[in-house]
Amino acid sequence: MTLLSDQDLQALGLTLRLATTVTALLLLLGTPLAWWLAHTHSRWRRPVAAVVALPLVLPPTVLGFYLLMLLGPDGAVGRLIAALGLSALPFTFKGLMVASMLYSLPFVVQPLNNAFEAIGNRPMEVASCLGAGPLDRFLTVALPLALPGILTATVLGFAHTVGEFGVVLMIGGNIPGQTRVLSMRIYDHVQAGEYHQANVLSLCLLVVSFTALLAMSLLRTRRYPRD
Repeated sequence: MTLLSDQDLQALGLTLRLATTVTALLLLLGTPLAWWLAHTHSRWRRPVAAVVALPLVLPPTVLGFYLLMLLGPDGAVGRLIAALGLSALPFTFKGLMVASMLYSLPFVVQPLNNAFEAIGNRPMEVASCLGAGPLDRFLTVALPLALPGILTATVLGFAHTVGEFGVVLMIGGNIPGQTRVLSMRIYDHVQAGEYHQANVLSLCLLVVSFTALLAMSLLRTRRYPRD
């Protein structure tokens, strides 16, 4: 008997595809948001920060339920999508991406925010005195100095997306080849009493998560070796 069936491998591939795509999009969108949170004096900073952190304390099934209502055919976003002639998001890979991005948002934005706050204003002021523009300062000063935080955000965002279950169940369902990710496949095996297969897939998730954390630790040590 093979360790992983074709359906297991399909779920593994879909999970890695989802985690990679979601992490890349969150880094792209979360970096300017984290920069704004770290430097703004707007009265909206605290409410926005609270919304970003909400998935940390909100049960994933609750988040998934409200997303399902919002993105469904009777929801505000769902009606807008239908009016634009686009396909509905619930129970599709795209819908799974949207839900995963919202659920993993604080795991990317908060490490980036902490890294930007730790830089302080002094390096940016020095770069400004040397004639660097705002974008130049951000790309050549802020991002390199924030690299440990970027690395942490990447690993946490990826690992958290890989292990999602509640949001996946609510917004994606369990459609083979489209939304059946590894966590759902493990659930299927347990429901069927196939504990050996569930154990093998659980070990796959454990190895992926451990490898990601170990790689982050090794890269941080190599860049910032201890005395």
